[in-house]
Amino acid sequence: MWNICHWNIVLGLEEFIQYNGHTQINHLLQILSSILQWVEPGVVTEAIRCGRSESEFIDGCHALLSIATLATPTLFDSLVHSLRSFGTIHFMYLLTSDVVKANIADHDEEETWMTEAFDILLETWTVVFGSSNGDESSVSAEGKSAAAKLFTCLVEFLRKVAAETAYGEDDHAEYLLAAVSKRDERLESYVIIGRAAADVTIPYLFSVFSQCTSHLNQIIGKSDPTCILEELYWILLMIGHVLTDSGEGETIIIPEALQVEFSDFLEEAQHPVVLLSWSIIDFASQSLDPERRAACFSPRLMESIIWFLARWVETYLMPADSSKESTTPKDEVVNLNGSQSSKRILLNFAGEHKQGDVVLDIVTRICIAVLNSYPGENELQALTCQKLLVALVRRRNVCVRLLAMNSWQDLARAFSKERILLTLGSRLQRDLAKVFVSAASSLNDPQASNQYVMDLIESTTLYLMEISARNDLNDVAQLPDTMYMIICLLERLIGMAKATQPRTQKAIFDVGATVMKSLITLLKAYNNQPAVVYLIIRFVVDLVDGQIAYLDAKDTSLLVTFCLQLLQIYSSQNIRKMSLSHSSGLHCAAQDEKYKDLRALLQLLTNLCSKELIDFSPDEDGSPGIPEVIFFGLHIVSAMISLELLQYPKLSHCLQLLTLVSNTRMLTRSICVLRAINALASYHFREQAVGRGGLPTHMVDSSCPDWRIQENICSHFLRLLVQLVLYEDFRMDLAGSAADALLPLLLCNQNTYQSLVQEFLDKLPLPSLRPRLAAAFHSLTSSNKLSTSLDRPNLIRFRKNFREFLTEISGLRIK
Repeated sequence: MWNICHWNIVLGLEEFIQYNGHTQINHLLQILSSILQWVEPGVVTEAIRCGRSESEFIDGCHALLSIATLATPTLFDSLVHSLRSFGTIHFMYLLTSDVVKANIADHDEEETWMTEAFDILLETWTVVFGSSNGDESSVSAEGKSAAAKLFTCLVEFLRKVAAETAYGEDDHAEYLLAAVSKRDERLESYVIIGRAAADVTIPYLFSVFSQCTSHLNQIIGKSDPTCILEELYWILLMIGHVLTDSGEGETIIIPEALQVEFSDFLEEAQHPVVLLSWSIIDFASQSLDPERRAACFSPRLMESIIWFLARWVETYLMPADSSKESTTPKDEVVNLNGSQSSKRILLNFAGEHKQGDVVLDIVTRICIAVLNSYPGENELQALTCQKLLVALVRRRNVCVRLLAMNSWQDLARAFSKERILLTLGSRLQRDLAKVFVSAASSLNDPQASNQYVMDLIESTTLYLMEISARNDLNDVAQLPDTMYMIICLLERLIGMAKATQPRTQKAIFDVGATVMKSLITLLKAYNNQPAVVYLIIRFVVDLVDGQIAYLDAKDTSLLVTFCLQLLQIYSSQNIRKMSLSHSSGLHCAAQDEKYKDLRALLQLLTNLCSKELIDFSPDEDGSPGIPEVIFFGLHIVSAMISLELLQYPKLSHCLQLLTLVSNTRMLTRSICVLRAINALASYHFREQAVGRGGLPTHMVDSSCPDWRIQENICSHFLRLLVQLVLYEDFRMDLAGSAADALLPLLLCNQNTYQSLVQEFLDKLPLPSLRPRLAAAFHSLTSSNKLSTSLDRPNLIRFRKNFREFLTEISGLRIK
């Protein structure tokens, strides 16, 4: 019924588009008057709970959404005024409040209609207020009042949900928890409603937050604070969404609605956004007191505080525009209108010339407290390292002040000199290193930036050099504590390499050069530990990626020689492990690690290739050239790639010749990969045609007792393609790409092709089919005057032969 209703509205409007606006309005009014009885607040929901079908109610909600989509906010709000004493937005408030109350009162899991209706109504609110584009005149005073009332209702709903799910034990709690499972999506919808009446909702949120913190202070030490802590958790999330935008993929700015809504507030001390922000920061700073932290600040509450601070810091702390606003002459400030004054307040109340330094110090010390005082709280620690600290170092003007603070220096010292932060998860070591090195890039003096990085990573390099120089390394390396330490330090090196910027490039290369010998030693010692091997390769990949464009011939030679050593050692340790006989075991975790290694090696080769594309400086005498290392790596990787490995996603290109698609299908089901095989085989054929070796043999046949090299990569892909065509369900839309890949493979490996054909004919269950199939195979390589070249006319002829061959074997039903 919903689809019919929607199209009746749309078609009706299109039919009346040639007439004046009154005709369209009358059309919408007729529809609205018909559906109001389906969605009458306080009546229909009660009837549904008593057994009435909910289908008309859901259709009515959909119809309201369609009308809101087709009408302007002003027109939408005026429609119900013709039928009632209030507008459509007020009607929507009554309806949505009714659904919210039904959600609270009725917790039968089967009554999903309430959740569906709630989602539709929230989308309608988003359409109405989202289309106003910050234009206050597009929404009436009554509409804003309705939005404020609904927002209050939604916040109270959240508080009730929080109180009833704080312990998460009874069935009612489980139902309500499910009702708010779409947390972020729902909160973003609430935000649009709240910002439509920000002059009311921001003070309301300030009042609610103050009440909750006051209540918490009253009950601490007297009763269980779990419920109020859960309420604070949700209130902080709501406030964070209202005051800030996510900013994913965009430059974060202060929400437009908050900049223009508070035109009556000309004093910073009275501005609702400022008051709300300072109240939360003051509350968060109380967590710096160990006793207060233990009593009030649970890990879950701290998660919401860290999440809020991360978004708030990126929005309000020393914003880029604040320096411009702060230079406005005083005589001009008097002449600013209300909205301009409000914007200026929001840009400056936590700016560089006011409270910015104080807030920056508080936030940094909160980070230290979280990392030191909440052991095992992985989610909280991850939010701190990956969100809040990242937000602190994102802007250069903030970093400059941050680096001069004692609190930041204490944190950096703990990272570089002490072991306390090594108790965090190994993955977080990468994030911390990236944060500190990124901050160093803000220093004006490149030499100072490089020295900062060297001091920061000094203990890491010293430990790696010391442990790799031990005579008993093979024994010590296998100890759990030693291995964990190695993993943590490698993660730090990776984070450092990923944060490479022009100002810190030299120091990062020097660190990499210092540990090259140690890493080669550790690669040998940990050949049986895939996790360590992968991290070593990962660091080299990121080091090459960040450095290769900056290096002169001498440093390039050093880096390329190191890469060649790494490839040689990895090859000697793993070539047999990745033989075809073992490829059936790729489902185990150990083989998954090998896939990660190969993917990283392919990325390494690609990064090296980028240097060859942008730099034509001569290689150092006696050092391997980049092409030599690239092709050596290609030979290693191609020898280890099997059909099963090609099912893995993200096993990407090598030298832009071997491109593997990002899906879980077999390689030969992808046009992209068939083209890659074509490029690889064509290169091999042309190299052989002019007397060069092309791609050497590298596939190992484990059936031979002496592990004798049996076939090259082109023979291997030929076998796979022939097997696909003959034994699998081959898609005809791949015929052209498959033919282009098959021709150079045939020309390079004619003997292999003949043996495969003979093997297939010998295995046919019906001998009577052999003559026709033998003729089909013969025509494939001889019809249409096919030659031994890869020029375009010959490729077209072979494509025709291949299609005829596919038609012939399809008609014989041999599969």
